[in-house]
Amino acid sequence: MKESELKLLSDEYLPLRDVVFKTLRQGILRGDLKPGERLMEIPLAAKLGVSRTPIREAIRMLELEGLVTMVPRKGAEVAWISKQDLRDVLEVRKSLDSLAVSLACDRITGEEKEALQNAEVEFEHSIEKGNATSIAEADVRFHDVILKAGKNGRLMQMINNLAERMYRYRLEYIKDSRNHARIIEEHRKIIKFIIEGDKANACNAIETHIDNQEKNVISQLEQ
Repeated sequence: MKESELKLLSDEYLPLRDVVFKTLRQGILRGDLKPGERLMEIPLAAKLGVSRTPIREAIRMLELEGLVTMVPRKGAEVAWISKQDLRDVLEVRKSLDSLAVSLACDRITGEEKEALQNAEVEFEHSIEKGNATSIAEADVRFHDVILKAGKNGRLMQMINNLAERMYRYRLEYIKDSRNHARIIEEHRKIIKFIIEGDKANACNAIETHIDNQEKNVISQLEQ
């Protein structure tokens, strides 16, 4: 790990164990801690400035989430991405995003249409710069504009509950520059259909967008 890649999150209201858990979880989901990377208590404790006890407890919690596996004679390591988990998460996300664009077609304001177009411009600029993390975060902002335009608080909550889990897969997809032109084309179609209020085509476009992500990441996993 590089020095800048992992820092203890700040939250004075949570027990230290939970702060360490959130820190390591974010590191895994964002790709700072790579699949197969060993999580050794002493180096992690020194890096985060805590004792080994909260590190050990956090690793157990991560194991329960399926983000860490215990390997005989090696200890804890970051779990490899599971094809089944990918399919499960994206299957749910596809249904929720389809509803989100359908609602956005009915409820988006003129100001939000402009925000959506601006978010796509920012996304395309981030692709030009070539930093995978920045591209992934710009993609999150693009989809957040659509979600907010639907004006359904419960739907926002459900999608946000999946957001961190999705981030790991989104980052894997974004890393392959061969996908960038297609993602831009898909985004532009989604924008066009939402602005036109064309629900059927908007839903088809978002579902195709997510299907392509699933196919590509699974293809990477199988290589």
